[in-house]
Amino acid sequence: MSKMTRRKFLSVSLAGAAAGTFTLSGKAIGAAGFTGYPDGMGVLVDLTRCIGCRTCEAACNEEQKLPAPAVPFDDHSVFDELHHGGTQKRRTDENAFTVVNRYEAGKEGQPAYRKIQCNHCNEPACLTSCFVNAYTKTKEGAVIYNSKVCVGCRNCMVACPFRIPAYSYSSAFNPVIRKCIFCYDTRLKFGRPPACVEACPQEVLTFGHRKNLIKVAYERIRVNPGRYVGHLYGENEVGGTSWMYLSGVPFEEVGFDTTLQKEPILANAQAFLSNVPMVLSIWPALFLGFHRLATRGGEGAEEKPATEKREDI
Repeated sequence: MSKMTRRKFLSVSLAGAAAGTFTLSGKAIGAAGFTGYPDGMGVLVDLTRCIGCRTCEAACNEEQKLPAPAVPFDDHSVFDELHHGGTQKRRTDENAFTVVNRYEAGKEGQPAYRKIQCNHCNEPACLTSCFVNAYTKTKEGAVIYNSKVCVGCRNCMVACPFRIPAYSYSSAFNPVIRKCIFCYDTRLKFGRPPACVEACPQEVLTFGHRKNLIKVAYERIRVNPGRYVGHLYGENEVGGTSWMYLSGVPFEEVGFDTTLQKEPILANAQAFLSNVPMVLSIWPALFLGFHRLATRGGEGAEEKPATEKREDI
């Protein structure tokens, strides 16, 4: 039997609990057959072109109207930051939906840089773990979040294989999940590329239909095999992601988790559900009921039924 980490176990458990909830309510879950939206959009990130200028961070900050950073965007000392006892580089948080980190893994003594943000999975674990349907996978490819529905359980933070959703702990009265939304509200749904893509001076980021980006990626590898490792990260990891990556060095040397499964996280829950105690299926529904009672009348006319916010999943 293969080893399962505590985080993976929790992810499977949460997905199973959420799936149980959906089953009880008569919803269909198509983990086995669902492969995302064939015409969905994506971004190809070519790490070999990144110089660590942090222009993408600044563009995201402005587009999403986030607070000014503690360290200016033209200050590269952030690349020396280490957290959690010196073991962790910068991560996205409630005030930074994308960050760039530097790795001493580049070729010929040059550093390598990696941009981090939500990868907008084809079949998101955050969505499948959420028993109140606060998440939506749009047909354009974005995974967006509705704070009005969220009950603050933070299941999504545990379920995400890329550890992206952040919690606004700084808000005492209205904490919510915060993450990259693919600039959905201001750009993607109008057919425009995300702000970070448009701002990048090195053309590190290429926006387009995901299926076309896969062809572009493999063509770059074919034409210049010495420049890239022969793998497109995100094409198949956890069922595929809208954001995909090319690298000139092994992905594990620039912080990518190369142990992720190829199937969506929810696929694990199918076997798990056969053994899950009934209580794990019932308690999310109970919490949902309590939440609905507690908020009834407060959000009133603006809140649509949760089932209407989920698109074709």
